[in-house]
Amino acid sequence: MSLRINDIAPDFTAPSTEGEIRFHDWLGDSYAVIFSHPRDFTPVCTTEFGAVAQLIPEFEKRGTKVLGVSVDSVEDHGKWKRDIEQVAGVPANFPMIDDRDITVAKAYNMLPADHDLPAEGRTPAHSATVRSVFIIGPDRKVRLTMTYPMSVGRNFAEILRALDAVRKTDGVPLATPADWVPGQDVIVALALDDNAAEERYGPLDIKLPYLRFAKDPV
Repeated sequence: MSLRINDIAPDFTAPSTEGEIRFHDWLGDSYAVIFSHPRDFTPVCTTEFGAVAQLIPEFEKRGTKVLGVSVDSVEDHGKWKRDIEQVAGVPANFPMIDDRDITVAKAYNMLPADHDLPAEGRTPAHSATVRSVFIIGPDRKVRLTMTYPMSVGRNFAEILRALDAVRKTDGVPLATPADWVPGQDVIVALALDDNAAEERYGPLDIKLPYLRFAKDPV
């Protein structure tokens, strides 16, 4: 069964390019973005990991750790990081775990419906939809999931935007409208009546009785 929003993210222990990672311990009191890919030394994945490498300062500003998952070895990751740096122009300063035994891929239900992963001679096609994204909260709960096909590179600007929205609305009576970006108005949940909403968030822009906007609280 797929992981659902608010499920506890499966814990795991795995070797990585930065030593052994025990996921729940490693997470600490941070958010995390877990993103996986079919194989090292593949074209789309190289551009994606390069994009993440460039965005590491943005993730750090948001109190968020980034973790790459691959079905390849730590040794291969180390070699591939040189290619990523060449493409991105910056080092890939985030851990990549070794999931050759697909323990993490199975726990997070990342594999294709008809997956058959041979021990030898594995190609990217065997793990084609191991291209998933999970945003995990400090309470270890799944906040957001995305899964992409092998031919479609992920939009990490959107992942960063989604992370902003998750953090903005986490544990408060707010939601974000379509295409929201930080600084734009947010939606006040119906758990607050108009008076309580204005007391907490200031003047409301009431479009409909059930659609009430307020200024983005900093």
